[in-house]
Amino acid sequence: MTTDVRATAPESGRRIEIFDELTPEQAQDVLDLLADAARTDGVQAVSEQGRLQLKAFTRAGAAGAATGEGQRTEDDRQSDGRREGVRHLLLFVADRLAGYAQLEDTDPVEAPAAELVVDPAQRGRGHGRALGSALLAESGKRLRVWAHGGKPAARHLAQVLGLTLFRELRQLRRPLAPLDVPEPALPPGVTVRAYVPGQDDAAWLALNAAAFAHHPEQGALTQRDLDDRRNEPWFDPKGFFLAERASDGALVGFHWTKVHAEERLGEVYVLGISPDAQGGGLGKALTAIGLRHLAAEGLPTAMLYVDADNPAALRVYEGMGFTTHEVDLMYRTET
Repeated sequence: MTTDVRATAPESGRRIEIFDELTPEQAQDVLDLLADAARTDGVQAVSEQGRLQLKAFTRAGAAGAATGEGQRTEDDRQSDGRREGVRHLLLFVADRLAGYAQLEDTDPVEAPAAELVVDPAQRGRGHGRALGSALLAESGKRLRVWAHGGKPAARHLAQVLGLTLFRELRQLRRPLAPLDVPEPALPPGVTVRAYVPGQDDAAWLALNAAAFAHHPEQGALTQRDLDDRRNEPWFDPKGFFLAERASDGALVGFHWTKVHAEERLGEVYVLGISPDAQGGGLGKALTAIGLRHLAAEGLPTAMLYVDADNPAALRVYEGMGFTTHEVDLMYRTET
């Protein structure tokens, strides 16, 4: 485990420690902080991928306790928790966790990406700015930062840090009752079935990479990322639809749905089409199949995320009754 201490402010009792790897206890403290902030803000400050990074440390701790930490190799521990290029910034006030930031520097082209949160009870005391300044220092002043929900405080912090808005991710929603979507019409020679864990992994990962070749996050998913999601309580293969070409069995599209049980929301989690199968109506058919599945689960509302600079996708979803519910904003340093 690598630890660095930065951005200390003795007069406020504030210090920031930077880790490549967290203990299970540290990770759980951060997850608890994120849950408290989400209850206050109505939105998660750290994305699903970022939270999965944290949960990996807690799972690694549980696995170590079950098998005996002394029997686990360094490779075992790193495969369960630590990720190359991901750093964790923990802000303490009088030895109590008051803020957190995650910095991911894995994209070979784009600047490192970050997310951050401050304990609601500790806000208004400069902790967000301290975390932001530490992120700028860690990234060499080449940084992208998400502001989930586009809250005014986050917009102000971005301005204070000298960051510029460059990406807007919209969350769209629509009611599932009544479900006034057309009967799915699949292209000739294409059938749809449910994903089979293990059997379909390699083919799906290849299709996902091809469908999202220019997407900064989704297209880079690995087997480990897929495994992390399969370990989540919400995972249900019955809601993971694969479109298969009958002539050769190749996967040409998919619609992975997700159920947020507490919020009673169904999500168009990921929908992807092979580049050589686009333009034939497969995406619209798969969307309808997924929405019908979510409605059959008794969920009242569906949601999805789409970039604001993707007018073609926005037109399709708006034509299916989706409207903007909230936005996530990404800011970056000037390039």
